[in-house]
Amino acid sequence: MMAEAGAGGPRLAELLALGRRLWEELEASTEPSSGAPAVQEKVRQGLDALQRAAAMVAQLELFSENEELEEIASADLKFMLLPALLGALTLKQVDLSRRREHLESAREHFLRFLKLCRNYGLGSFQLSPGTSSEEGAGSPSVPQDPTQPNLVAMAMSRAAKIERYKQKKELENKLASMSSSVESGTADEDQIREFYILQIQKWIGTSLEEIESIEQELVILRSRDAARQAPGGSRGPSRPARAPVKPFILTRDAAQARYGLG
Repeated sequence: MMAEAGAGGPRLAELLALGRRLWEELEASTEPSSGAPAVQEKVRQGLDALQRAAAMVAQLELFSENEELEEIASADLKFMLLPALLGALTLKQVDLSRRREHLESAREHFLRFLKLCRNYGLGSFQLSPGTSSEEGAGSPSVPQDPTQPNLVAMAMSRAAKIERYKQKKELENKLASMSSSVESGTADEDQIREFYILQIQKWIGTSLEEIESIEQELVILRSRDAARQAPGGSRGPSRPARAPVKPFILTRDAAQARYGLG
């Protein structure tokens, strides 16, 4: 089913285009501070546009677990990117008092995107058990000696990162060669479809990287919060009270002897 325009308001495609354009401007920005009012206003506007677009997609029921990728209209494939773009913009919020909330929200957006892609058979990837309460439920983890690094997991992680980096560069080159014809309207439907699928695959890699970074930052924030809530805060163990020093008085003779006056 192809997405239709909503009467009396911005079209779905316009909202997606606005949100994506603002994200691209933020990515290319040379503003020295990400907390600058102009930067955060773009973040707010981008999130608002993408959230409205996501609500329209849900209302139109564009995507379903019961359909195949071939059943999605080529022009509608780009709307699969909405959760990933929402996650990327959510990470650009800079309110430190809500940092953990923003990280968890961004992670959920990225996970929603990855699960949508997996439902349609797009990309081959595996989510780590700790990324969501739904993932890995009922599968207890094997205890590991904390003093011994998991070398196999480290090697696999490194190999996966290298492979994702290679794929990312290949996808970027393909997208760059196709973007002009798609944006100018001269591409045929097969080219448009391939272009949007390549974009989705690129964002799969980006989402996996962002989730990994989010998990690492959440570990730090949880440790910090736990330290703050611990009895005594971060002051450390209290020292034992020292015995009071008794006052002493030098006699006149002792003082003279000390300074060589006697």
